Amino acid sequence: MSTANRTRTPGARREPAADGTLLRASVALLVAGWVLLALTNVLHPGGGATFEATFANYAASGDWAAVHLGEFVGTALSFGGLLVLFFALNVVEGPARWPALFGAVSAGVTLVLAGVLYAVDGVALKQAVDVWASAPAAEKATTYASVLAVRWVEWGITSYQDFMWGLTLVLFAGTIVATARITRPIGYLMGLSGLVWLGVGWLTGTRGFTSANTLPQYAFFGLTTAWIIWLLISALLMKAPSVRAALASS
Repeated sequence: MSTANRTRTPGARREPAADGTLLRASVALLVAGWVLLALTNVLHPGGGATFEATFANYAASGDWAAVHLGEFVGTALSFGGLLVLFFALNVVEGPARWPALFGAVSAGVTLVLAGVLYAVDGVALKQAVDVWASAPAAEKATTYASVLAVRWVEWGITSYQDFMWGLTLVLFAGTIVATARITRPIGYLMGLSGLVWLGVGWLTGTRGFTSANTLPQYAFFGLTTAWIIWLLISALLMKAPSVRAALASS
C-alpha cells in the first residue's frame, strides 16, 4: 500500500454534521419563543416595595391572563425548539447519546412544570389577589393569607422548573461539545447559561423572588440570547446536503 493511500484526509474522523433542515426548524422555534418571552416580560406588571404593593399592582392588571398565556406559549416554543434540536443532532450511538436523550426527557419535564406554573401564576394567583383587593376590611387578613399561600406555591414550582430548565441546557450543551455536530462554543455558552439558571432555581427556592435573582437573571438572558443568535447564524450558513455531497465528491 502506498504512502498516499495510507494518508488520512484531514477531518475525516469528524462527527457528522447536524441535520440542517431540523436545525433551522429548531432555531425558528427558539427565536420565536425567546422573543415572545422577552415581550411578555416587558408587559408583565411590575412589583412594589412590599408584598401588598405588588399584589395591588397584580390586581389592577387588566391583561394578566394574556401576558401569562403568552409566557407559557413562549416557554412551549422554546422547549419545542430544544426537542427539535435533539432530533437535529441525531446522536444515536456512543456515550453522547445519553446526555442527548436525558436532555430531551428533561425538556419535556420542564414544559410540564411550566404548564403547572402558569396555571398557578396566571390563574390562581390572579383570582386570589382580586379577592383580596375587593375584600371588606374584616376579611383582608384571611384573604391576604390565601394570596401568600398561592405565592409560596408559585415560588416552589418556579424553583423546580428553573432547576429542570438549567439541567436541560447543561445536558444539551454536553451533547454539543461532545459531538461537535454544531460549533462547540454554542455548547459552552448554553452550558454556562444552564449553570446560571440552576443557581437562580436555588435562590428562588431558598429566598423567593428577591433582588438577589436580578444579576443572574440578566446574565442568563444575555448568555441565552448569545447562543440562540449564534445557533441562528450557524443554521443559516449550513450548506444544504446536496451541496455538501457535491463538495465531498469533488
